[in-house]
Amino acid sequence: MLIATARAGLGFLDAGQSSPFAEQMLGAQLPRPTPFNLLIRSIRGDRGPDAAEAEVRGTLARLRVTKARAVVVQSASDLFAPSGPALWQRLKELRDEGLFDQVGVSAYASDDPVGVARRFKPDLIQAPASLLDQRLLVDGSLMQVREMGVEVHLRSIFLNGLLFLPPDRVPAQLKGAAGRLSRARRMIAEGRSDPLQAALGFALSRPEADAVIVGASSAAELSAVIAAASSPPPDLDWDEMALDDLAAAFVPTLERLTPLLEMDDVQWPNARLRRRVFIGDLTWPEPLTTSARAVVFKGSKVVVVSQTDGLRHIQPGGGLEPGETIEAAVR
Repeated sequence: MLIATARAGLGFLDAGQSSPFAEQMLGAQLPRPTPFNLLIRSIRGDRGPDAAEAEVRGTLARLRVTKARAVVVQSASDLFAPSGPALWQRLKELRDEGLFDQVGVSAYASDDPVGVARRFKPDLIQAPASLLDQRLLVDGSLMQVREMGVEVHLRSIFLNGLLFLPPDRVPAQLKGAAGRLSRARRMIAEGRSDPLQAALGFALSRPEADAVIVGASSAAELSAVIAAASSPPPDLDWDEMALDDLAAAFVPTLERLTPLLEMDDVQWPNARLRRRVFIGDLTWPEPLTTSARAVVFKGSKVVVVSQTDGLRHIQPGGGLEPGETIEAAVR
């Protein structure tokens, strides 16, 4: 897969979701000199800047490189935590030391990417955008970020494979959007294209994007992605394919549930919100899923971790990195 990626001229290689063992395996297989711009991830800031630095250096050592193109904070919410400023400062110091060229952050629509760019001045931002979820494109957020001189990487362009699912396999909580999904598939078929080519064609045609990040789990998947990306983008009406409000598609499902907990006037991170907590067997698209936690019992008590600032939170778990599964985040 690495050889095929290099031959295709794909510039970025995101090694940020790998285990230490996987990083060692990847480092052993990387062509030398490596033709890729390597992206690595920072650990959560609540472990402290020293631990973050040690992990970054360890990742580079396991990959057998002395420098990466960028280190990316896995969630913008990490920067708004009490430990966030120290983490960000340390990563910038490591950039200035020469361990990488850029310091970036992965953001969701709810993180206000424009606000994040203004406050922290990252070198790059990774954000979700797809032909179904065009919120950050329609409202101009990502264009504003790019005009600030920040490099923009689009991720989650397949929206967890939603566009590829047949109508009978659409998650129950998205049945309200089934008609719009069927319409998008029909438009793609009438344009003599397929969902993969359409999703890639849309993302690669966006003027906001400096790069598009996708995943592949096999050589066959990678070959299909390369072939689709190499084809001219289909002539489709992208605006007509967007779900009007991705979050609103879940409202009917939530309205049938009783909130376990309601909290008013919650600060997050630069707006005051009302939070409702529900319990249910629900599956959410990646752009709406920002973290995952496991509730661990010891007898009748719930296991929590106390931070040095006195805050407590449930472990294991944490923020989801781009493309990371809920199971992997919990582990």
